[in-house]
Amino acid sequence: MKLNELEVNIDYFEFDENLYQKLDATPVLNPKLVSFNKKACDLIDLDCKECETQEFLDFMNGKKLLKNSTPYSMVYAGHQFGYFVPQLGDGRAINLGSVNSWHLQTKGSGLTKYSRQGDGRAVLRSSIREYIMSEAMHSLGIPTTRALAIIDSESFAHREWESESCSIVMRLSPSWIRIGTFEFFARTDDAKANLTQLADYVISQSYPHLENEQNKYQKMFYELVDRSSELVAYWQAYGFMHGVLNTDNFSMAGLTIDYGPYAFMDYFDKNCICNHTDNEGRYSYNNQPYVARWNLMVLANAMGSIIDEEKAIEYLHTFLPQHENVYLNLMNKRLGLDGSKSSDNNASLVKELLGSLESSQMDYNVFFYRLTNLSSFDELNSITDIAVFREPLINWFDSYKEVCEKEESSFESRNAIMKKVNPKYTIKNYMLQEAIEKAHEEDYTLVNDLLKIAQNPFDEHEGFERYSNPTPLEHANLKLSCSS
Repeated sequence: MKLNELEVNIDYFEFDENLYQKLDATPVLNPKLVSFNKKACDLIDLDCKECETQEFLDFMNGKKLLKNSTPYSMVYAGHQFGYFVPQLGDGRAINLGSVNSWHLQTKGSGLTKYSRQGDGRAVLRSSIREYIMSEAMHSLGIPTTRALAIIDSESFAHREWESESCSIVMRLSPSWIRIGTFEFFARTDDAKANLTQLADYVISQSYPHLENEQNKYQKMFYELVDRSSELVAYWQAYGFMHGVLNTDNFSMAGLTIDYGPYAFMDYFDKNCICNHTDNEGRYSYNNQPYVARWNLMVLANAMGSIIDEEKAIEYLHTFLPQHENVYLNLMNKRLGLDGSKSSDNNASLVKELLGSLESSQMDYNVFFYRLTNLSSFDELNSITDIAVFREPLINWFDSYKEVCEKEESSFESRNAIMKKVNPKYTIKNYMLQEAIEKAHEEDYTLVNDLLKIAQNPFDEHEGFERYSNPTPLEHANLKLSCSS
């Protein structure tokens, strides 16, 4: 379909006009296309060749609107690092409407009335990071927003130590409603009516099977608990850290949203912090399940006028057990095992592995890829030789062998399981930094190469073998800023 043929649907203007702002984007100067995503084009039935036109560039830059589109930004509140902020909102994001139930949003399109002290812009490095990582997560089967395209420009914004070129990334999501949206609506004058309308809106977007159910708001809460427990289990199993899991960055659809100072684990550290402003480690790797549960408790309180808050909090007691079941199931697969054959679902083996990985200073995801390609226990040096300290892993393999013998599993059967879940390539921050540095010189080839790798992480990628090796020690587990 041609760009001019796309029609958007906007249903947000049914809400009180004080809950959003209609506005036009502020275009950047001399925009340049960095990359477009053919797979995301398919989601909205857009002919990908359209992305190479000046018209598409104008669309990304806010100079061209699709049929029926009226741009707007949404207000919400949120708990940031545990402290409540009564008004936040789309400070640099503008919503364009939905196509095929995918809500289009440009990030970095200029000031809105929710920008607070910000400038409404996104810089090139943060846009590249979100563009590539959302696709990498999707390819691993992790629920996430998507990204359609990214542009660079000759506009500049000051970040930390220097000025950087402004960029715009177009994001797609089935829903942009957050826990923080409910927090804001819960504090409006007609809170119950507004919350009811918002809950109906979320159900229509993300839980349509509940529309005619009794106690549908209660059931929506329960399902979000279920989805979130599974989502965070996937994060933990793949060593992903969100970095800033505030309630305003927590999706009502159970998706990974708002990629900021995120990271995939390099060398395993259960207390790893990827956000350098997170001084207390609130959003460390190990804390993510507990923070997610805390966020959902905040939601239960915000929805208290339309659900039974006591029952909602009682249901939250299932969050960690559900999370652990999904996590252990994934970890068993990553080890090529059938946890159902073990009385403890191999929990003790997994726990021992994590301790061994940490003690040995082993690259987390590279370990699983090397394990996938193991054809004999005589080849353990292919794994242990890339650890800083070998002995902890050698000791763990003794336990692993015992479990494999107990399950009567062969290398062939284990490898068949692992090849479906252990990618050869995991997008690390040092790889992204290489692409960012080239992009600052207007060389966008590595951005597009990394997009291809991110979308096909189990495949071979000639010329990029080094990206399947451990992260260079000097680049491992670096902390990033929220503007990253």
